[in-house]
Amino acid sequence: MITALLIDDDANLRQGMRGLLNRYASAIEIIGEADSVKTGTLAMEQLHPQVVFLDIQLNDGTGFDILERVTQSQGKINSHVVFITAHEQYAIKAFRFSALDFLLKPVDPDDLEKVVEKIKTVSKQKENFEHIDLLLENIRKKVDNFKRIALSTNDGIHLFEISDIIRCESEDNYTKFYIKNHKPVLISKTLKEYEELLTEHGFERIHQSHLINLAFLKSYIKKDGGYVIMSDNSNLPISQRKKERLQEILKNL
Repeated sequence: MITALLIDDDANLRQGMRGLLNRYASAIEIIGEADSVKTGTLAMEQLHPQVVFLDIQLNDGTGFDILERVTQSQGKINSHVVFITAHEQYAIKAFRFSALDFLLKPVDPDDLEKVVEKIKTVSKQKENFEHIDLLLENIRKKVDNFKRIALSTNDGIHLFEISDIIRCESEDNYTKFYIKNHKPVLISKTLKEYEELLTEHGFERIHQSHLINLAFLKSYIKKDGGYVIMSDNSNLPISQRKKERLQEILKNL
Protein backbone atom coordinates (compact mmCIF):
# COMPACT_ATOMS: atom_id res chain seq x y z
CA MET A 1 0.00 0.00 0.00
CA ILE A 2 1.03 3.58 -0.67
CA THR A 3 0.40 5.87 2.30
CA ALA A 4 -1.33 9.19 1.57
CA LEU A 5 -2.20 12.45 3.29
CA LEU A 6 -5.12 14.69 2.24
CA ILE A 7 -4.71 18.45 2.78
CA ASP A 8 -7.69 20.65 1.91
CA ASP A 9 -9.56 23.27 3.94
CA ASP A 10 -12.93 22.04 2.65
CA ALA A 11 -14.17 19.00 4.59
CA ASN A 12 -16.58 18.08 1.79
CA LEU A 13 -13.76 18.03 -0.76
CA ARG A 14 -11.62 15.86 1.52
CA GLN A 15 -14.54 13.49 1.90
CA GLY A 16 -15.01 13.48 -1.87
CA MET A 17 -11.30 12.73 -2.46
CA ARG A 18 -11.43 9.96 0.12
CA GLY A 19 -14.39 8.43 -1.73
CA LEU A 20 -12.65 8.70 -5.11
CA LEU A 21 -9.46 7.13 -3.78
CA ASN A 22 -11.37 4.30 -2.11
CA ARG A 23 -13.19 3.58 -5.36
CA TYR A 24 -10.51 4.14 -8.00
CA ALA A 25 -7.21 3.72 -6.15
CA SER A 26 -7.18 0.65 -3.94
CA ALA A 27 -3.37 0.88 -3.69
CA ILE A 28 -3.66 4.15 -1.73
CA GLU A 29 -4.08 4.07 2.06
CA ILE A 30 -5.14 7.42 3.58
CA ILE A 31 -3.28 7.79 6.87
CA GLY A 32 -4.29 11.35 7.72
CA GLU A 33 -6.07 14.57 6.82
CA ALA A 34 -5.35 18.26 7.44
CA ASP A 35 -7.19 21.50 6.76
CA SER A 36 -4.61 24.30 7.02
CA VAL A 37 -0.98 25.27 6.52
CA LYS A 38 -0.32 24.70 10.22
CA THR A 39 -1.97 21.28 10.52
CA GLY A 40 -0.77 20.21 7.06
CA THR A 41 2.85 21.00 7.92
CA LEU A 42 2.57 19.10 11.21
CA ALA A 43 0.93 16.10 9.50
CA MET A 44 3.66 15.88 6.84
CA GLU A 45 6.39 16.09 9.48
CA GLN A 46 4.82 13.47 11.76
CA LEU A 47 3.24 10.99 9.33
CA HIS A 48 5.84 10.96 6.51
CA PRO A 49 3.31 9.96 3.82
CA GLN A 50 4.53 8.60 0.50
CA VAL A 51 2.11 10.91 -1.33
CA VAL A 52 0.37 14.15 -0.40
CA PHE A 53 -2.80 15.32 -2.15
CA LEU A 54 -2.43 19.05 -1.60
CA ASP A 55 -4.88 21.89 -2.24
CA ILE A 56 -3.22 25.14 -3.37
CA GLN A 57 -5.52 27.65 -1.67
CA LEU A 58 -5.99 27.16 2.06
CA ASN A 59 -7.64 29.45 4.61
CA ASP A 60 -4.35 30.42 6.24
CA GLY A 61 -2.06 30.38 3.20
CA THR A 62 -1.17 28.05 0.34
CA GLY A 63 0.02 24.53 -0.26
CA PHE A 64 3.34 26.04 -1.32
CA ASP A 65 3.70 27.47 2.20
CA ILE A 66 3.44 23.94 3.60
CA LEU A 67 6.18 22.67 1.30
CA GLU A 68 8.39 25.62 2.21
CA ARG A 69 7.94 24.96 5.94
CA VAL A 70 8.60 21.24 5.64
CA THR A 71 11.69 21.95 3.55
CA GLN A 72 12.96 24.34 6.21
CA SER A 73 12.33 21.90 9.07
CA GLN A 74 13.42 18.66 7.39
CA GLY A 75 15.86 19.87 4.74
CA LYS A 76 13.82 18.53 1.82
CA ILE A 77 10.48 17.08 0.78
CA ASN A 78 10.36 13.28 0.85
CA SER A 79 6.82 12.77 -0.44
CA HIS A 80 5.35 12.59 -3.89
CA VAL A 81 3.09 15.67 -4.20
CA VAL A 82 -0.13 15.88 -6.22
CA PHE A 83 -1.63 19.37 -6.28
CA ILE A 84 -5.39 19.83 -6.41
CA THR A 85 -6.32 23.13 -7.99
CA ALA A 86 -8.85 25.20 -9.87
CA HIS A 87 -7.74 26.82 -13.15
CA GLU A 88 -4.72 28.77 -11.94
CA GLN A 89 -2.70 29.14 -15.11
CA TYR A 90 0.58 30.29 -13.60
CA ALA A 91 0.63 27.42 -11.07
CA ILE A 92 -0.27 24.85 -13.74
CA LYS A 93 2.54 26.14 -15.97
CA ALA A 94 4.97 25.84 -13.05
CA PHE A 95 3.77 22.27 -12.36
CA ARG A 96 4.36 21.27 -15.97
CA PHE A 97 7.89 22.68 -16.03
CA SER A 98 8.58 20.87 -12.74
CA ALA A 99 7.08 17.51 -13.83
CA LEU A 100 4.67 17.69 -10.88
CA ASP A 101 1.27 16.06 -11.00
CA PHE A 102 -1.91 18.04 -10.52
CA LEU A 103 -5.64 17.40 -10.57
CA LEU A 104 -8.19 20.02 -11.57
CA LYS A 105 -11.33 20.54 -9.52
CA PRO A 106 -13.73 18.84 -9.75
CA VAL A 107 -11.43 15.82 -9.84
CA ASP A 108 -12.02 13.52 -12.81
CA PRO A 109 -11.78 9.78 -11.93
CA ASP A 110 -9.84 9.03 -15.15
CA ASP A 111 -7.26 11.72 -14.32
CA LEU A 112 -7.00 10.38 -10.78
CA GLU A 113 -6.37 6.84 -12.01
CA LYS A 114 -3.58 8.06 -14.33
CA VAL A 115 -1.91 9.97 -11.51
CA VAL A 116 -2.15 6.98 -9.17
CA GLU A 117 -0.59 4.69 -11.79
CA LYS A 118 2.30 7.12 -12.09
CA ILE A 119 2.66 7.27 -8.29
CA LYS A 120 2.83 3.45 -8.17
CA THR A 121 5.66 3.52 -10.70
CA VAL A 122 7.53 6.41 -9.09
CA SER A 123 7.24 4.89 -5.59
CA LYS A 124 9.46 2.00 -6.75
CA GLN A 125 12.23 4.39 -7.81
CA LYS A 126 14.81 6.12 -5.67
CA GLU A 127 13.65 9.72 -5.94
CA ASN A 128 15.50 12.82 -4.74
CA PHE A 129 12.49 15.15 -5.24
CA GLU A 130 14.69 17.91 -6.71
CA HIS A 131 11.81 18.84 -9.00
CA ILE A 132 9.87 20.06 -5.94
CA ASP A 133 12.79 22.33 -5.10
CA LEU A 134 12.59 23.63 -8.68
CA LEU A 135 8.88 24.35 -8.27
CA LEU A 136 9.39 26.20 -4.99
CA GLU A 137 12.26 28.20 -6.48
CA ASN A 138 10.02 29.36 -9.34
CA ILE A 139 7.03 30.07 -7.10
CA ARG A 140 9.24 31.94 -4.62
CA LYS A 141 10.77 34.15 -7.30
CA LYS A 142 7.44 34.52 -9.13
CA VAL A 143 9.31 33.97 -12.39
CA ASP A 144 7.38 33.38 -15.59
CA ASN A 145 10.34 32.71 -17.86
CA PHE A 146 11.47 29.36 -16.49
CA LYS A 147 15.16 28.48 -16.94
CA ARG A 148 15.06 24.78 -16.11
CA ILE A 149 12.72 21.92 -16.86
CA ALA A 150 12.17 18.61 -15.06
CA LEU A 151 11.79 15.55 -17.28
CA SER A 152 10.23 12.40 -15.87
CA THR A 153 11.74 9.17 -17.28
CA ASN A 154 11.44 5.49 -16.42
CA ASP A 155 14.40 5.77 -14.05
CA GLY A 156 13.42 8.97 -12.27
CA ILE A 157 13.06 12.73 -12.70
CA HIS A 158 15.97 14.74 -14.11
CA LEU A 159 16.49 18.51 -14.28
CA PHE A 160 17.94 20.24 -17.35
CA GLU A 161 18.70 23.78 -18.43
CA ILE A 162 16.19 24.66 -21.16
CA SER A 163 18.99 26.44 -23.05
CA ASP A 164 20.83 23.07 -23.34
CA ILE A 165 17.99 21.33 -25.20
CA ILE A 166 18.96 21.05 -28.88
CA ARG A 167 15.78 19.52 -30.24
CA CYS A 168 12.80 17.28 -29.48
CA GLU A 169 11.54 14.48 -31.67
CA SER A 170 8.16 12.78 -31.63
CA GLU A 171 8.01 9.00 -31.28
CA ASP A 172 4.30 8.15 -31.28
CA ASN A 173 3.02 9.29 -27.85
CA TYR A 174 6.57 9.80 -26.59
CA THR A 175 9.04 12.66 -27.02
CA LYS A 176 12.80 12.17 -27.30
CA PHE A 177 14.92 15.05 -26.03
CA TYR A 178 18.36 15.65 -27.52
CA ILE A 179 20.38 17.61 -24.97
CA LYS A 180 23.83 19.15 -25.13
CA ASN A 181 26.49 16.88 -23.57
CA HIS A 182 23.88 14.30 -22.52
CA LYS A 183 22.44 11.11 -23.94
CA PRO A 184 18.90 11.34 -25.44
CA VAL A 185 16.05 11.29 -22.94
CA LEU A 186 12.71 9.62 -23.73
CA ILE A 187 9.57 11.07 -22.08
CA SER A 188 6.08 9.56 -22.12
CA LYS A 189 4.36 12.77 -23.24
CA THR A 190 3.50 14.06 -26.70
CA LEU A 191 5.56 16.59 -28.63
CA LYS A 192 2.57 18.94 -28.65
CA GLU A 193 2.72 19.26 -24.85
CA TYR A 194 6.35 20.35 -24.99
CA GLU A 195 5.72 22.63 -27.95
CA GLU A 196 3.27 24.55 -25.74
CA LEU A 197 5.90 24.87 -23.00
CA LEU A 198 8.99 25.64 -25.07
CA THR A 199 7.81 27.92 -27.89
CA GLU A 200 8.39 31.02 -25.76
CA HIS A 201 11.97 29.83 -25.18
CA GLY A 202 13.02 30.07 -28.83
CA PHE A 203 11.80 26.67 -29.98
CA GLU A 204 10.02 26.21 -33.30
CA ARG A 205 7.93 23.27 -34.56
CA ILE A 206 9.28 22.72 -38.10
CA HIS A 207 7.60 19.39 -38.76
CA GLN A 208 5.00 17.07 -37.27
CA SER A 209 7.88 15.14 -35.67
CA HIS A 210 10.40 17.88 -34.89
CA LEU A 211 10.65 20.79 -32.45
CA ILE A 212 13.99 22.62 -32.62
CA ASN A 213 15.85 25.13 -30.48
CA LEU A 214 16.71 27.91 -32.96
CA ALA A 215 19.87 28.67 -30.96
CA PHE A 216 21.29 25.33 -32.19
CA LEU A 217 20.26 25.73 -35.85
CA LYS A 218 23.35 25.61 -38.11
CA SER A 219 21.91 25.73 -41.63
CA TYR A 220 18.67 25.94 -43.56
CA ILE A 221 18.95 24.07 -46.87
CA LYS A 222 16.29 24.82 -49.49
CA LYS A 223 17.03 21.91 -51.87
CA ASP A 224 15.69 18.36 -51.56
CA GLY A 225 12.36 19.62 -50.24
CA GLY A 226 13.96 21.75 -47.53
CA TYR A 227 15.68 20.69 -44.33
CA VAL A 228 17.72 22.07 -41.45
CA ILE A 229 21.07 21.01 -40.05
CA MET A 230 21.37 21.23 -36.28
CA SER A 231 24.47 21.59 -34.09
CA ASP A 232 24.37 17.83 -33.37
CA ASN A 233 24.65 17.33 -37.17
CA SER A 234 21.15 15.96 -37.47
CA ASN A 235 19.32 16.71 -40.74
CA LEU A 236 15.64 17.39 -40.09
CA PRO A 237 12.89 17.84 -42.69
CA ILE A 238 10.70 20.95 -42.80
CA SER A 239 7.01 20.50 -43.56
CA GLN A 240 5.69 22.51 -46.49
CA ARG A 241 3.41 24.66 -44.33
CA LYS A 242 6.26 25.54 -41.93
CA LYS A 243 8.79 26.75 -44.55
CA GLU A 244 7.46 30.28 -44.93
CA ARG A 245 7.33 30.84 -41.17
CA LEU A 246 10.83 29.49 -40.66
CA GLN A 247 12.19 31.73 -43.42
CA GLU A 248 10.56 34.76 -41.79
CA ILE A 249 12.05 33.85 -38.41
CA LEU A 250 15.52 33.43 -39.92
CA LYS A 251 15.28 36.84 -41.61
CA ASN A 252 14.63 38.44 -38.24
CA LEU A 253 17.36 36.64 -36.30
